[in-house]
Amino acid sequence: MTERTLRILVGKPGLDGHDRGAKIIARAFRDAGFEVVYTGLHQTPEQIVSAAIQEDVDAVGLSILSGAHNSLLPRVCELLREKSADDIVVFGGGVIPEDDIPGLKAAGIKEVFTPGTSTEHIVGWIREHVTPRG
Repeated sequence: MTERTLRILVGKPGLDGHDRGAKIIARAFRDAGFEVVYTGLHQTPEQIVSAAIQEDVDAVGLSILSGAHNSLLPRVCELLREKSADDIVVFGGGVIPEDDIPGLKAAGIKEVFTPGTSTEHIVGWIREHVTPRG
């Protein structure tokens, strides 16, 4: 029996209205053979977690440029724990200062990709660190 195709949700939490990077990542994931769910702009952490559970995803990638990463990204991890879905891998990307990355990882974000990271690198990281749930 073959392994199930990885399902990745790409979310844009908060009021950040810039989605070009998220769309590029979503397309790279699709081209890599992953199933992709894109939630669109202006999503609350609650909406992202609800979609992740409903869509039975293996990972959630959060794209953020607004500067609210220290509150929004950990909130997604907190809500997944509350819903007993903390086996969903959460990673983030966007304009995130290096000094903030250790705190995000301590909150449950498995990896943070900053500007300039290649899509090939991110896809490779997913292949190495994300497995189908269940």
